[in-house]
Amino acid sequence: MTDDRQERIRRRAHAIWEQAGRPDGAHQQHWDQATAEVDGEESRPKAKAARPKEPAAAKAKPKDTKPKDTKPKTARPRKGSAS
Repeated sequence: MTDDRQERIRRRAHAIWEQAGRPDGAHQQHWDQATAEVDGEESRPKAKAARPKEPAAAKAKPKDTKPKDTKPKTARPRKGSAS
């Protein structure tokens, strides 16, 4: 058992003991639980290195990719002003 692993198990077993209310006589169960947790962490695949975040502008999707209509709108007669 490596010193680092042993220390991690010791610290985790201590935390489990404290969370359980510091009972007498349960040290082996706490040690076994801590060992299983630490070994479980070591057997998990390492997380991939996080990609750098893209700026918000790069993430934004364009609202409309169609070309806009460039024809001028025809004027409509105004309502309510009868001469």
